[in-house]
Amino acid sequence: MTTSDILRAALVDQLTGNGTLTDPAWIDAATAVPRELFVCGYFVPIDGSAPTGYRAVRHGDPGYLEGVYTDQTLVTQLDGRTCPEETGEQSVSGAPSSSSTLPSLVLAMWQRLGADVGHRVLEVGTGTGYSTALGAHRLGDGAITSIECDPRVAERAAAAVEAAGYAPRLVTGDGLGGDPDGGSFDRLIATCSVRYLPTAWLHQVKPGGRILVTFSGWGYANALALLDVTGPGEATGRFLPGHTSFMIARPHDRPPRPALALLPGEERASRIDPAKLDTWTGSWVAQLAAPSAERMGAGGRQILSDVATGSQARTVPDPAGGWTVVQRGPLHLWDQVETAIEAWQSAGEPPQDAFGLTVSAAGQRVWLGSHDGPGWNLPI
Repeated sequence: MTTSDILRAALVDQLTGNGTLTDPAWIDAATAVPRELFVCGYFVPIDGSAPTGYRAVRHGDPGYLEGVYTDQTLVTQLDGRTCPEETGEQSVSGAPSSSSTLPSLVLAMWQRLGADVGHRVLEVGTGTGYSTALGAHRLGDGAITSIECDPRVAERAAAAVEAAGYAPRLVTGDGLGGDPDGGSFDRLIATCSVRYLPTAWLHQVKPGGRILVTFSGWGYANALALLDVTGPGEATGRFLPGHTSFMIARPHDRPPRPALALLPGEERASRIDPAKLDTWTGSWVAQLAAPSAERMGAGGRQILSDVATGSQARTVPDPAGGWTVVQRGPLHLWDQVETAIEAWQSAGEPPQDAFGLTVSAAGQRVWLGSHDGPGWNLPI
C-alpha cells in the first residue's frame, strides 16, 4: 500500500468510528477516491499574521499528504485568482474564494441527501471535484451533473475528475440558474451557500425530489436545510442539526461598500444581551431579522450596518450595567433583531433543527417550531 492508501484508509476508519460514515456504499466511495488528485496544493493560515496571511503547501511538500487526509477544509484559492502552485512567496494574503470542504461534511451531506442508484443529481459548486467524484463513484457517471461558476476552478476540477477515472457531466456556468439545458433531477446538492432558494432549482428538481443546501447571508450565519419539493416552485423542509457553513455563492455575496463611519443616532437601553449574536443559532436568528445587514463586532459591542439603506445600529456596555443601543436610518435594525431574539428565547433558545422553511409563490418563509410559529421572510 502507498502512503496515500494508508492515510486514506485511516481517515475512513476515523469517519466510520465517529459515526459520520454509516452507509457501506459511501464508505466504499470514500475508500476509492484519492483526495490528493483534487488538491494539488492548499493554503495554511499563518498564526498572528495581519492582515490574514497564508503559507502555500504544494504537492510533494513535507506534510502535504498528511494535510490532505486530515478531516479539515483546505483553502485552494484566494481572491478568486491566487492558487498555491502559482505563488512562490513565503506568505500571501487574501480572502478564501474556493476550497476543498472537509471530507466528513461532504460525505455526511451525500448521505443526508438520500440519493440512490437511478437518481439524477444536480450538484451546484464543483469546486475541486472531490465531491463530484464521490457522487460519480456511488451513483454512476451518468447520474451526476455538476456546475461550477469559476472557469479556472472548473478546468482544474475537470482534469482531476478525469484523472480519478470518472466522467460525470461538468458544466461551467452560474449554478444558481440550474442546468442551462433545463434538466430534470431527483436530487440537488449545493456546496455553496445562498441567501434564498433560487427559483430555477425549484423547477428543475421533480416533485418528490430533495434539495440539500446551506443558507447564509451578510451577517455571516449559516444553516443547512433539507427540503422536499412538493410541486413546481414549491418546497418545504427543516434545518438540520450541526454547524455547517460554506462560502456564499458569489452573486449572493454582499456588494462592495465604503469604509464604515459610525454616526450618532437615537439611544435607548437594549432589552437583550448583545452577546447572544455571537452564538451559532443567535447569529442565525439575527440575520433572519435583518437580512440586508452586515454584522461586525462581538460581545457587548455589536455593529449592524444595512447594505441597502445605510441604516446602522451599535451596542455599547453601560458602566452601570446592561447595554445601550444607538440606531439611525430608516430601518431600526436593533428593534428587528431584538424582537426576533426574544421570540427565540421565549421558545427556550432551541438549536437550528427547531426551524423550518416553506417556499411557495408567496415567498420563502423561515419559521420556528411549526408553520404557524414566529417567522421571517428570506430576502428574495
